[in-house]
Amino acid sequence: MIAVANAGSSSLKFSLFDSTEDQALRRTISGAVQGLDNAPRFEARDAQGTVLARHAWPDGQAIGHDVALHHVMDTVRALVPGIRLRAIGHRVVHGGTEFSAPVRVTPDRLARLTALTPLAPLHQPDNLAPIRLAFEILPHVPQVACFDTGFHRGMPEVAQMFALPWELHESGVRRYGFHGLSYEYIASRLPELAPALARGRTVVMHLGNGASLCALQAGRSIASSMGFSALDGVPMGTRCGALDPGVPLYLMRQRGMNAEQVERMLYRESGLLGISGLSSDMRVLLASDSPRAALAVEHFVYRVVREIGAFAAALGGLDGVVFTGGIGEHAAPVRERVVQGLAWLGCELDAAANAVDGPLISTAASRCAAWVIPTDEELMIARHTREALGD
Repeated sequence: MIAVANAGSSSLKFSLFDSTEDQALRRTISGAVQGLDNAPRFEARDAQGTVLARHAWPDGQAIGHDVALHHVMDTVRALVPGIRLRAIGHRVVHGGTEFSAPVRVTPDRLARLTALTPLAPLHQPDNLAPIRLAFEILPHVPQVACFDTGFHRGMPEVAQMFALPWELHESGVRRYGFHGLSYEYIASRLPELAPALARGRTVVMHLGNGASLCALQAGRSIASSMGFSALDGVPMGTRCGALDPGVPLYLMRQRGMNAEQVERMLYRESGLLGISGLSSDMRVLLASDSPRAALAVEHFVYRVVREIGAFAAALGGLDGVVFTGGIGEHAAPVRERVVQGLAWLGCELDAAANAVDGPLISTAASRCAAWVIPTDEELMIARHTREALGD
């Protein structure tokens, strides 16, 4: 059995996979501890979606990743008596310039990954916390780190550069790109669903609370909307997206904000929440009659369409787009507006297909295809983990 852990600032998601007779990986149990910092709650389901276990901590109580991991392990042991873990695969946001492929984690590698924390201060510590805990309580179980930056490490150097002094580029100040595990999964699905598109020029949109776009040329990343940090690109639930670098300087010099206050604003108080003043949840905004909620949605769509236009230029044309992530997979009104914004590229929406989430939501006459493909980062991590074991 292979376990997958995906730890965020306020959650710990997990999945268990075993191998079928044809060596395919099959998810058996998945679940999460959500709301670690305020109202922790746990749920586990089987592969058919049946709830196997639930637990809630008192409202207002905060728990750490250690408590969450122990609860997950105790529940798994109760649900699968005698379970033997072959390995644990982890999502790690940042691999820097050194780690471009999944690796087995050793104490030395963990220290080197910890040193990358300044590159992803709000993600890396949470990603690494379960690895440290597992070293303590499951010391004999191999652990594999899988990187969100890894899929983009093959981008052309010109696409990775900022126009800064060269020494900074060589020291690691460059465009990394994120959501790579999601994009890698979509790239693995395209040959089966749309073989011609898999060989062509595609823009994949991972749209959720965190959002980014990736330009694929024959399944390989050649450009990403996210850059040095997970703040860049399109606006997100609470993150600002692309921003004139003069704005933080202005905030610090003229508004007296310090680095911590600016960081909190850009990561936690901006994006859809900052514009709307209502919510970071696209579902709430689409259901609201607030003018600022409508403006937040309009701005989100505008930035996505504009980014696709830039990627079409980088690709030398566009054969298709793919929606994935929570918004991409479930928000039909957002998809409709994005596809309408791509009419100049020959993209034509099939409204009936879009209403039922596709998978193909463009018409037969559309020159640019539009697909909805659910992502599966956990399965991608399980695949990498098995490969890292040499199986």
